[in-house]
Amino acid sequence: MNMDTALHNLGVGDDTLTQDEKAFLSENGYLPLGSVMTSAQVAAFRSRLKALWEMEGEKAGSEVHQEEGSIRLSDLINKDPLFDFCYTHPRLLAAIRHILTTDFRVYSLNARAALPGEGVQALHMDWGPQNPGDTDRLRNGYFYVANSIWLLDDFTEDNGPTRLVPGSHKWAQAPKDGMGDPRETHPEEVLVKGKAGEVVVFNGHTWHSGTLNRTDRFRRGMHMAFARRALPQQTDQKAHLRPATDARLTEEQRILLDV
Repeated sequence: MNMDTALHNLGVGDDTLTQDEKAFLSENGYLPLGSVMTSAQVAAFRSRLKALWEMEGEKAGSEVHQEEGSIRLSDLINKDPLFDFCYTHPRLLAAIRHILTTDFRVYSLNARAALPGEGVQALHMDWGPQNPGDTDRLRNGYFYVANSIWLLDDFTEDNGPTRLVPGSHKWAQAPKDGMGDPRETHPEEVLVKGKAGEVVVFNGHTWHSGTLNRTDRFRRGMHMAFARRALPQQTDQKAHLRPATDARLTEEQRILLDV
């Protein structure tokens, strides 16, 4: 089975996104997909993440990255079949294909909870120019990574929502090289605000970061990312594949995970 067949079998077609949605994504580097999860799914994700955070304790997120001021989890695909929904949703996959324009695979699936009084990050890209010619390729629309934010709480102005700088994916420049202090407010930034259950997809080269959680409750979300197949995965799915995961995967899921 090839990628085109896998995507077709998962419900991805030329009209899965409207032309207006594709144009908005291309121009701005992000696209709200609206409500993707049901209230029951949101509750199930919250419950499972809570159990994993409690079980993993101080090691939570250590497979990829731990961050002061937040609680993280990594390698979620191996930790419950519940998370298979996140990398097989047709509207998300259609948006990823639109961004990357070629065959891709899962890069990582992580969770992050910004703690009260914490959550501030410097603006960053998920992948920046690393080799000769990368800058020109990015400027010409050759992108390497695409990401998405899965809202497990309402994202409000006060609880540390993600911020994005529209159009910055076309600048082919890291925030640290394009502004004085990437932790400061950018004049063109927008906040990702929405209801629990919504998903926002974005070009991984769009400048983004977490913001300050000014409430007394943590703010939870998941990050489902994809990359061109030639790019190393943040979580090597073959190396981490557990027998229980291997036994449940469909052929379409194997294509997406590249296992």
